This record gives sequence, C-alpha cells and structure tokens, in this order.
Amino acid sequence: MALIDADKPLRKDAERNRQRILDAARELFAERGLGVTLNDIAHHAGVGVGTVYRRFPDKAQLVDDLFEQRVEELVALADDALADADPWHGLTEFLERALDLQAGDRALHELIVGTADGMDRVCQIRDRLMPRGVELVQRAQATGQLRGDIAATDIPVVQLMVGSVMDASREVAPDLWRRSLDIVLRGLSARPDAAPPLSADALEPEQVDAVMRNYKSARG
Repeated sequence: MALIDADKPLRKDAERNRQRILDAARELFAERGLGVTLNDIAHHAGVGVGTVYRRFPDKAQLVDDLFEQRVEELVALADDALADADPWHGLTEFLERALDLQAGDRALHELIVGTADGMDRVCQIRDRLMPRGVELVQRAQATGQLRGDIAATDIPVVQLMVGSVMDASREVAPDLWRRSLDIVLRGLSARPDAAPPLSADALEPEQVDAVMRNYKSARG
C-alpha cells in the first residue's frame, strides 16, 4: 500500500473541507474558548466527525494551526502600522486593532496565558513582533509624538495591562478596555493635551465591584 505524502496538495474538495473546519473552529474558539470539542467543530462546520479527525487527529494540531493564523494576523497589523504615514497613528492603531482582535477571541488569551505551553507561544509572538515594535516606537519618537523614555518592551506590557482589564470587565462593560487604552495612550504621548476624548464611559460604582470580583476570581 502506498504511503500518503503529507506534502502532497489536497484535492479541492478535501481542501474545502479543511478550510470549513478551520473556519468553524476559529468561530467557536473565539466565542467559547478552548473548551470546544472536535465534535462541536464538526457539527458547526457541517461535516462528519471522521472528516475532522482525518484532517486533525487531535485538537492540539488544530489549535496550533489557528494560533499560527492569529500570529500572521498580528504581524500583518504591525506591517500596516509601519506603512502608516503618521507614526503615532500607526502605533496607536496597532495597539487598538491587536487588542480588538483579542477582545473578539477568547481562545487567543487562553492560548497565551492559560495553557502549559503558553510561554512558548508568547516567545513565538515576541520573536515575530518585537522588531516591528522597535520600529514603531522609534518612528513615533523621531516625530516627537511619543515620549522619549518609552521602550519597545513597554508595548507588550501595555497590551497585558489592558488585556487584564478586558478579561475582568468582559461581562460587565465590554468596551471598558478601550477607555483604559485611551488613558494609557495619554501617558505614552508626548502631546497628551491633544488627545481626543475618552472613547468609553467610566464605570458605575457597582460595576467597579463586579470587575474587581471578576479579577480576583480569575486569579484564584
């Protein structure tokens, strides 16, 4: 019996099924997180369970493929930012779009901080994005728009900070992270007085209590 060549291009129908599986997995993971099963994905994709298992023998392989797609999306966002004629707008737009991607994808956060190989994934993102981050920061500083004491390594920390707010407030005030990002960007800007109004309302006192409870609960 001839062995199957793993590098051989898939038939058109097989490739269509593979893409349907990936699309279904991306939608379900984004909505529900990593608890989704291959059976769930097969049902959502409208294919048999056996079709899913032939293409992806275990969920880890599917997760890896989707994570790689997300990394490529983040790299593309950074490249778009570098192509922006306004360095400050490019930097701030990258942060907003990257965090917006995270806000709409529960699995992306879980992949990075909630899995045993999360640190490896963080390193993978860092290795791809850090050179671009350095350039984004240097461009904005060269035009006097970004404070001179900001380092490229501050950017992923900003994302971590705002991402923590995002996780804690997701069910209480889904847009609170945007307000938090605006506040942080004013701190980064060399021209904070020129900043636009904050893009989301402040929390009510009872909402603060709920967000704090969510934050503490998430950390045990």
